[in-house]
This record gives sequence, C-alpha cells and structure tokens, in this order.
Amino acid sequence: MRKENSDFKTGFVTEAGTFVQNRDYFAFVELEDMACWVLADGLDSDSEVNSAEMVVRSILSRFLNKPTLSAARLKRYMQEASEWLNEESRRVRLKASVLIVVTDYTRIVWAVAGSARLYVIRGGRLAERSRDQSLAQSWADEERIPLEAVDRHEERHNLLNYAGKPDVFEPYVSRKMMLEDGDVLLMSTPGMWENVASAEMVDAVEEAKGPAELADLLEEVLLSRQKRMVPNYTAAAVYANKVYKEVKGKKRKWAKRIALILIPLLLVGGGAYVYAAKEAARKAEAAQGMLEHGKSGDDYAAEGDYAKALKEYSEARSDSQKIKDKVHTVLFTKKQRAAQYIVDGDTFLKEGEYDKAAASFTKAQSEIKNQDDFNPQHLEERLGRVQAYSAVMNTVKEGDQKFTALDYIGALEIYRKAKQASAEASFTDGDKLIKGKLDETQEKIAGLEKETKLLEADKLDKKGDRSMAAQDYAGAITAFASAQEIYQEIKMLERVLGMERKITKAEEKQNPVPSAPPPAPAAQGGQALPGQGSGEHPSGSNQPAQPQTPPSAGGQSSPSSAGASGSPAGGEGQARPAKGEGGDSTA
Repeated sequence: MRKENSDFKTGFVTEAGTFVQNRDYFAFVELEDMACWVLADGLDSDSEVNSAEMVVRSILSRFLNKPTLSAARLKRYMQEASEWLNEESRRVRLKASVLIVVTDYTRIVWAVAGSARLYVIRGGRLAERSRDQSLAQSWADEERIPLEAVDRHEERHNLLNYAGKPDVFEPYVSRKMMLEDGDVLLMSTPGMWENVASAEMVDAVEEAKGPAELADLLEEVLLSRQKRMVPNYTAAAVYANKVYKEVKGKKRKWAKRIALILIPLLLVGGGAYVYAAKEAARKAEAAQGMLEHGKSGDDYAAEGDYAKALKEYSEARSDSQKIKDKVHTVLFTKKQRAAQYIVDGDTFLKEGEYDKAAASFTKAQSEIKNQDDFNPQHLEERLGRVQAYSAVMNTVKEGDQKFTALDYIGALEIYRKAKQASAEASFTDGDKLIKGKLDETQEKIAGLEKETKLLEADKLDKKGDRSMAAQDYAGAITAFASAQEIYQEIKMLERVLGMERKITKAEEKQNPVPSAPPPAPAAQGGQALPGQGSGEHPSGSNQPAQPQTPPSAGGQSSPSSAGASGSPAGGEGQARPAKGEGGDSTA
C-alpha cells in the first residue's frame, strides 16, 4: 500500500569518462513497503572483476531477503559485502566506496563507506549532505578546513574507511530523516561531485523537470569543463513527488497498547515474571520458526530450487540469532552461504560470465561438504554445463579470429564444430549466436564466390571481344557462350542478354547469308544486245544472214525492223554505218 500511495521516480547516468572501463555501479529495487538504492565506486584496478558491482549485488540480495530501515542490519549488509571483497582479493586488494539509501516512502536512512555521496535538496536549497569517510572530511568536521574545501582538497581521496578494508570496517549509518513532498535525493560518485559543485546541483534541480533530465543536465555541466581526463562518473536522482502519509491515529493506538502493557508491569510486583513468560513464548515461537524455515530450506535445496532455499535459510538464521542459538546460527550461515553461491553462479551462467559461474559453484561445493541436505549432483551438473558452455564459446572465439582474418572457409568449419558442440550441450543461447555467425559467414563466402565468377565471366567476355577483332568468330562464340553460362549461374540476366546479342553477331559474321544475283536489264529499241551489231550471231558461229526487209514507202525503214534484223541487206555479214538516228540506211 505504501508504494501505491506514493510517487517516487528514479533516473541516472553512469559513464566511463575517458577511461576504457566504468568501475562505477548503480542499482536499485522498489518493493511494496520499501525501496533501496545502492551506488558504489570501485577503487581498485582489477580488470577481471568489478568490485563495485560485487558490493551492490551483495547488498541488494541481502535487502531483498530482509528489507529493513534498521541501522544495525544495514551495517551488517555492508560488512558482509566488505567480507566478500576480502575473500575475492587474490590478485589485488578489492575495494570500493559505497552508498546505501533506504526508504519506507515516508522516511529515509543512508549508510556510507568511503566517498560516494547523497545530497537531499528541498525547496530549492541543500537540506542535507552525507559525510565522506576521508581525511579531508575529518579535518572539515574538526573545523581545520572549511567544508566547501573538501571537494578540492588533496586529501579527499585518502579514505579512512571503505568496503574491502582488511581490518576494522565501520560504515556510517544515519538517523531516520522524514521526507517531504518534492524532495530530491541526488546520489553521486567522486567523478561527478568533484566536477559539479553543490550549488550547480541545486540550480540543475530547479531547471530539470524530472530525474532523468536532472542526471543528463549534470552530465552536460561536467562535460562542459572540457577536461582532457574525465574520470568514471555516476549521478542518480530520485524525485519524491509524493511521500506516503502515515495515519497519526494508528501511532496513538499503538502507544495506548504499549502503555496498557507497561503500566501493569510497573504497578504489579510480579511484572518481571510476566515479562519472562512473554520472552519465553517469543523464543519458543522463534525456535519453531527456525526449525520450520530450516526444513523448508532443506526441501527446496533437495529439489534444486536454491533461490527459495536461500530465502528460507536466511529466515532460519535470523530466528536462530533471536534465540541466541549459536550452533544453529553457524549451521544456517553455512547453508545460506552455499545457497547464495549457487544462486550467484546461476546468475553468472545466465549472463554468460562462465569463469565467475565456475568460481561460485566451486565455492558452493566446498560449503556443502558433510551436508546431506544438498545434492552434490546438482553442482556437478552445473559445473559440467559451465565447462561445456565455456568450451563452445572458446570455439566460437576461434571462429571469430578466422573471420576477422578474412579466412571465411576456416571460420565456417570452426563455427560448424561449435554448433555441434552447442547442440550436444543443449546450449540454447549458443545455438542462436552460432546460427547468426554461420549465416553471416556463408553470406561472405557466397559474395566472394559471386565476385570470383563475375571476374571470370568478364575475362571471357573480353576474350570474345578480342577474338571478334581478330575475325576468330568460332573462338568468340565459345568465349561468349562460356561467359553467358556463368552470368546465368550468378543470375545477372542483363549480361546474359548481352552475351546472347554478341553470340548472334558472331554467328552472322561466321556464316554470312549469300546475296541474290542482280536482275538482267530489259532490251531497248534501236540498241544491239551484247555481242551483236557486227553481223555476228551471239554464239560467234557464222550463220546465214536473214533477208533484208524492203524499206517502206518514203525510203525509210521501220525502226522496229531495223532494230530486229541485226544485219544489213546484201547478206555479206558487214553492217553499214547508219547515217542518222531513227534507223535511216542507204538503199
């Protein structure tokens, strides 16, 4: 009901700056009755693990199991996260600054270790600011330097306390602070507050219309400094637009109940006995709850549901602490830790972080030794799955190297091996990944094959052109036909048609169509046929002369007769010269 009757909005920005890796980490959870925001700034240089992420995950998992505003419990959550960093500090000392902000939508409590900060802005002014656990802050508290000088002081990074500290770790937990409608909670790592002054933050709140816009605006202010080196930075803003209003009558009601219980205890001489009886009843109830939660946790563990087992073991451990049963506290602590390792390993496995998953499952194996409630086969199966998945991904990486080196045939062969291994391991995510890589590689190979065939076809086309120029039409036809076949294979239809036209042209050159003979000219009147006019027969043999047709009246011969006789009168085979046109002849 609290969350439904309140309005809290969150927005954030986190970037690596000019560095390769972002070692800041921010996460939050909003439950029905409480919400928790956790911000961490990694202080180490380990490239394989992110200490900030480890701390945030640890604290949020504890909070989800047991939401609380209790200062003691929040301090314990931070101490457990710090212990985890100590356990994992193999290569380098893992350490981080941490800020926790918890609310029940009416009040807030914050816990600090290091130099991650909280600003509470109310009514256009800075109402509260968390205190760093640094040497510069301690000097400011002692009034040796002004408070405003802490942000630029050379000792601001000289931390007196931080998560992962090997000896005494004492985080600071604030008192409960009442929220008001319109309050803004601004969380930031040093990368942000070193470059954006608190006054600029207040101005940005006045200008921004929401948490996401506020975070972006602060980032713009930071980047406007145009520094050559920008550290990792994170800003997370929470707008408490409406806080949950508690019913005052309910508080009075509880106060009356408490008074009714306390007054008889104060007045009656046997009050101590009554208290002892109630304390015994409370312990009996806690003992029963411890056993019930412990049994439920064992049942869930036997079934392989370690997330639920973790929750039950946490409740059982809490009940054992209530009755101060150290034996059961140690027992359930080990079971809770083992379940937590398995849950973390499952999370890492799902996210593809196989080295971390294997490490978590291995730790769980050492925790469940000599415990009959955990099935070792569950862990063996998980470790086997991790190893199989890791082997598949290593094979994929080999294929990626081949692909990057443009050895697509080699990459295809390796991806196929990875696909087979993924199928044998039932690696669903791996199947999807490898399928995409196979498709991409096959597309590359198909593209190269097409380019190779296109070059071959173009060479044949040019060879055909050279053969045509040399009048080697048979060679040209062969070259054009081969090129056409390749173009057809790679589906370049325009070039297929082009080759068809060239083949047709070459065939026409090779086999020309014979031209038809010209028609004979028609005979004209008054003109002799070839071989005539000399008194000879066209055959060249001596033929008897034809009798001369007598001239018509008037002394002129007929033009048609003269043109047809072909020999003069007298029969001597000699033609007489014509005196004039029109067929006149001498009588």
